[in-house]
Amino acid sequence: MKIEGSAVLLPDNINTDFIISGRYKFAISDMKELSKHIMEDIDPDFPKKLKAGESIIVAGENFGMGSSREQAPLVIKAAGIACVVAKSFARIFYRNGFNIGLPLITADTSGIKENDKLLIDVEESCIMDSTQNLKIKIEPLSNIMRVLLSDGGIVNHIKKHNGKIEL
Repeated sequence: MKIEGSAVLLPDNINTDFIISGRYKFAISDMKELSKHIMEDIDPDFPKKLKAGESIIVAGENFGMGSSREQAPLVIKAAGIACVVAKSFARIFYRNGFNIGLPLITADTSGIKENDKLLIDVEESCIMDSTQNLKIKIEPLSNIMRVLLSDGGIVNHIKKHNGKIEL
């Protein structure tokens, strides 16, 4: 699996309320509509920075900390963000991301700059930053994570395999 796109930078400790404010939790149920408010408490213009299928969030430590709401990774996916790369992820967010088929990559992101062009090669466990001519090692994904991403998440995987988990 290869993922290409441009870096959109975020700092350490992005919590689920930063990803999508709790004030929208019950007000908006449509994920596409909800995605119009992604990161607005950090940067009201954040949605305007995104290019569907081409934007890659690049963050620091502890991305996705906070509540266990599945809305946070769902909103990221609905916003068309291709992938999230961070130094580390909150445990529940990480699980929720793979469960819905959102690629989450762990790597040292400190050298990546805003709008850098990135190619993430999951099989080779690296990120190529063509803007700065950098090669960054990523934490390898387990086979089950690669299968879940390939199938679009756990629900799609189970449907594909007639109610079974097949690896």
